[in-house]
Amino acid sequence: MSDSDVASFLGAHPPFDGLGREQLESIAATVKERAFATGATALVEDGTPASVFYVIATGSMELVHEDEVIDILEPGEAFGHPSLLTGLAPAFTVRAHEDSTCYVLGRDAALVALGRPTGVDFVARSMRERLTRTGHTVHALPELGTVRVPELISRPPLFCEHTTTIRDAAVSMTEHGDSAILVREGERLCIVTDADLRARVVAGELARDDAVSFIARDAVRVGDDQLAIDAVVDMLESGVDHLVVEDRRGTVLGIVSATDLMGFETWSPFALRHAALRARDEDDLVRISTGLRRLFLALLGAGLPPVDIGRVLTLQLDSLRLRLIDFAIARHGPAPTSWAWLVLGSAARREFTLGSDQENALAYADSDPESGVDAYFERFAQDVNAGLERCGFVPDLNGVLARNRLWRMGESAWIKVFRDCLDEPDNSHLIRATVSFDFRHASGGLEVVPPLIAVIREAPGHPAFLRQLGRTAADPKPPLRFGGAFALEEHGRIDIKRRGIIPIVNLARFHAIANGVTISATVDRLEAAAESGALSSEIADGIKEAFAIVARIRLQHHAAQIEAGETVDNMVDPASLPPVSRRELREAFRVVAHAQKRMTAFLPQGL
Repeated sequence: MSDSDVASFLGAHPPFDGLGREQLESIAATVKERAFATGATALVEDGTPASVFYVIATGSMELVHEDEVIDILEPGEAFGHPSLLTGLAPAFTVRAHEDSTCYVLGRDAALVALGRPTGVDFVARSMRERLTRTGHTVHALPELGTVRVPELISRPPLFCEHTTTIRDAAVSMTEHGDSAILVREGERLCIVTDADLRARVVAGELARDDAVSFIARDAVRVGDDQLAIDAVVDMLESGVDHLVVEDRRGTVLGIVSATDLMGFETWSPFALRHAALRARDEDDLVRISTGLRRLFLALLGAGLPPVDIGRVLTLQLDSLRLRLIDFAIARHGPAPTSWAWLVLGSAARREFTLGSDQENALAYADSDPESGVDAYFERFAQDVNAGLERCGFVPDLNGVLARNRLWRMGESAWIKVFRDCLDEPDNSHLIRATVSFDFRHASGGLEVVPPLIAVIREAPGHPAFLRQLGRTAADPKPPLRFGGAFALEEHGRIDIKRRGIIPIVNLARFHAIANGVTISATVDRLEAAAESGALSSEIADGIKEAFAIVARIRLQHHAAQIEAGETVDNMVDPASLPPVSRRELREAFRVVAHAQKRMTAFLPQGL
């Protein structure tokens, strides 16, 4: 196509539709064409940052996250701008859905369009739409569609009279640690910021004893339903660095600064993940991990289902661990052979919470016992486990950790362990099966998953193992006494993980493994068992609903402890719950108890 045709094409699509013909012609003169055969990759998620901006000319391109197609981008749609603008790795992989051609723009040409108000709007809208499309269950980046500006307010608003001197206003700001103060003058609401003080007072334009009203300017106000990503756009378009947040009655809730919005980017799921992957050292990673609590509160406050919150937190754990592995390899040198880091338990099921333990294992290629390979991986695992502990993830009390020799071994040894669990279902092997059969290959190049999955698929042919596994699904019992009263533990509380979550996880694991289902997530296991006809839809739906209730109450308990500055645990006092939640929890426990009683119907030769 000619430059004129390219200019016309670009001008018909955002962010170029706000440009004049002369600017379009100038940009078109710099454009290069690049062809992509079907399946060819333009950008790689978490790979090299984009150095150019792409606009699809013909064909279509897939937007992919974690091997899932999120969207199909058609001609006129663009990609690469978030990575180009931030210098961060791409958040998506982009590959050709069919033979396609893209117009490629250099950074300078892209900024001509992206730097204008319409370009800012395009960036915000396209990012929000694509991240929202990703979905809470896959992308684990719900903040752009859920976090609202009130969640970024860290302190009450600071006010002064319009007759207050600049000196006194500055002193008040310093004493309260605020970067802005609000000034009411009749019906007007004005604001004075640190920047105003530097620009007009320190520079000598005004005296410190002048009234603060001389430097106050009208505040830019936003509602309490404003999304954080939209607040960024409002701030850029208004040319200010502070926004006043009001409720529907016009009551000022607080002030959000550009720094607050930048801080939001450090603990949002997207930014937290990438900050972790870019951490300079372990100390930096530990600092970054402190954002997990704020992230968790925001996700719960936004109303995300517990299943989605678990996926988000699991992704963050994965990111922290990936960087710790980088540090371990840098410290100890390249691995002597191929390996695989396995996450176990709730992290494998992508149901991790801030009250979960770290459970993990390590497999490596078979090697001579005298080669020192295991000694290397022992040091490697020690570092990663210790680093995770520093980041706030407590070690499993039973020692299910890669640094423990029982959970670190060669590939053949792992296959034998899995097979022994089926062939010799004694108590020790059963315990190992309930932990290790919930596994996920998280890092490393050793292809250990296929042979281990192949062993698990053999489980339906081992009735003795299934009987033993069924016993774990029938115990522990939910904490209910005869008549429906809660069976309380120490200090009148219930261990909601041990007595609520684990029984449901055990039920789901049994019904999955007994029917050759090798996925790990609890809800997915129940749905697969129901779809196969192995479990009635009524029972499966009841257990899933019970799981949602118990998980929600557990997470709400964690949130209350975080807000109170307490250590997160799983000990819930039913008396502290609202009446509706108590009734729901009691009914959830009844459903689980009923499902446990029906276990004999699913076991070879009964319990």
